Amino acid sequence: MAVGFLVDCFFYEVGRGDFLHSFFSTISYHLETEGWGTKYPYLLKRLYRDKLSWLDVGKAREELRDIERQLQVMSPDKVIWDIDDLSQKPPWGENISPKVTNLANYFASSDGRTFFELLYAAFQVAEEDRCDIIIHQV
Repeated sequence: MAVGFLVDCFFYEVGRGDFLHSFFSTISYHLETEGWGTKYPYLLKRLYRDKLSWLDVGKAREELRDIERQLQVMSPDKVIWDIDDLSQKPPWGENISPKVTNLANYFASSDGRTFFELLYAAFQVAEEDRCDIIIHQV
């Protein structure tokens, strides 16, 4: 089953649920020293655990920009598959594309767009259409 970001009738597919969890796990593990959602509450608490109100998209976009900048300087071997079980590894192991050069471009959908690109697109639609964003499984 695929998961993605749903805004009104627009669906931005990211892929498998465990891959999306890895994205948020990697963010929290490396960038939130005080625990899940303490530095990036709009993304890791509101969006990941419930929904992101379209009214909060500006704040979430600021968080996302900060996260992207920081992950761009971290090597792909720093990926966290599951913050709740650090012994877990990606099913593909270390067999990744040579195009993956850092943690910011590690997380990409099957069409090649990074999760950052998908979220920025979802944010724009949410603001334009005044619709909340949820993580949805199809």
